[in-house]
Amino acid sequence: MIVGGAWLAANREHVLLADVRWYADGRSGAAGYRAGHLPGATYVDLDAALAAAPSQQLGRHPLPAPEEFALAMSDAGIGDDDLVVAYDDAGGVIAARLVWMLRATGHVAALLDGGIGAYGGPLEIGGGIRPPAVFTAPPWPAELLATADEVASPGGGVVVVDARPRERFAGEADALDPRGGHVPGARSLPCRELLGHTGALRPADELVTLANGVGISAGTPVIAYCGSGVTACHDLLVLEWLGLGRGRLFPGSWSQWSRDPDRAVETGPDRGTAGERPGTTAPG
Repeated sequence: MIVGGAWLAANREHVLLADVRWYADGRSGAAGYRAGHLPGATYVDLDAALAAAPSQQLGRHPLPAPEEFALAMSDAGIGDDDLVVAYDDAGGVIAARLVWMLRATGHVAALLDGGIGAYGGPLEIGGGIRPPAVFTAPPWPAELLATADEVASPGGGVVVVDARPRERFAGEADALDPRGGHVPGARSLPCRELLGHTGALRPADELVTLANGVGISAGTPVIAYCGSGVTACHDLLVLEWLGLGRGRLFPGSWSQWSRDPDRAVETGPDRGTAGERPGTTAPG
């Protein structure tokens, strides 16, 4: 479910490319797409196609209803029989949301390692329009999802990982959520630390070492979350690609957890990191 530029070059005629650029600072991913995208790629808007409307109860990017997801994919020209390769300009940490959603609904999809930078040819300018396609989306599979209650009391040796940057995990204030910190007991596995300096994934042995460092080995049950259920998909895809198992997504993530006054919050660095011990703020 993760492919490189060489694989794409050899199989280009057999795949449908999807551009999933999105920016938390308000910049337009669609504008970036029109300014230059991989030839033939369709644009998939995160907010419009890959999430329902934000809410206090479900977070900033709740999973859309299956029928809404199916309609959005159809409108983007993505059909049931397409092999989709998704990319962005952030090493894949945004495009992973589309790949996770497609695979969760039984479709074939892969992430382009390194994003748009993995493509060495000229970009296509302007907007691409594909005819609507037939796309079927069954209900979201319960076995791939985790609720807030399951995150709070995972049990069974489950490792809960947080894909956000370490400073947000530790509790530094930001403009996105009302409370800083992390779910008590969670481990820090920032998705962007899985990337090397080129924007592509680090070597597999280094990634396995990072996973082992937060208590994940082959077969370890995992629940992943991030700010709003987007970049956590990158952690999940990478762990599965490494052969460590297929974990579960907490869709509401920190944007849901931090808005619930009944949920406790822990601050400080990952408990496996030398330094101060985490502190916990009681709910209420």
